[in-house]
Amino acid sequence: MPEKLPILRIAVIGPESTGKSTLCKGLAEHFNTLFAPEFARDYMANLHRKYTESDVLYCIAEQINLETSLIKNANNYFFSDTENIMAKVWMEDVYNYYPDWIEKAIQQKPYDLYLLCNTDLPFENDPVRENPLRREFFFLWYESELKKRKLPYAIIKGSGPDRLVNAINIIHNFFDNPSGRHNEPIHQNQ
Repeated sequence: MPEKLPILRIAVIGPESTGKSTLCKGLAEHFNTLFAPEFARDYMANLHRKYTESDVLYCIAEQINLETSLIKNANNYFFSDTENIMAKVWMEDVYNYYPDWIEKAIQQKPYDLYLLCNTDLPFENDPVRENPLRREFFFLWYESELKKRKLPYAIIKGSGPDRLVNAINIIHNFFDNPSGRHNEPIHQNQ
């Protein structure tokens, strides 16, 4: 029996309302694999009160547990609809600090590729979204975190089906051409 190849982990990150969840679902379907949905979204939507620091830390820990559980059944690729850089930024923005264990988690288990969703989609309001006027601010913060850590990332642009096609093409180009890998952003033609 052939040896199973390691699962390639891809994080989809970005500000609110930039199509992360839709992109994760589409990528998982295209690559016939699994993805970890954003645990905090459902948790916060069902909280019916203002969240606390304990709630945020719980969501971060549960996101890690969810990914650990789901990746066991993934097929070649695994997508995550958030990750610890986003958790760090959330904690730092709201509480002006973040626990050391979040930084350790980022450093110890980086993803193979980060897809950073651009703010080129219109903002869609919902009860758990907090920052409609700060999307560009967060986009630049996430990009800064990726650059500081020298992590491989691509900026995802486009709307509708084009956004998914752009992401699929980036994934194929990145993983099918190992000699072309680098830690600078992979830009779209659009």
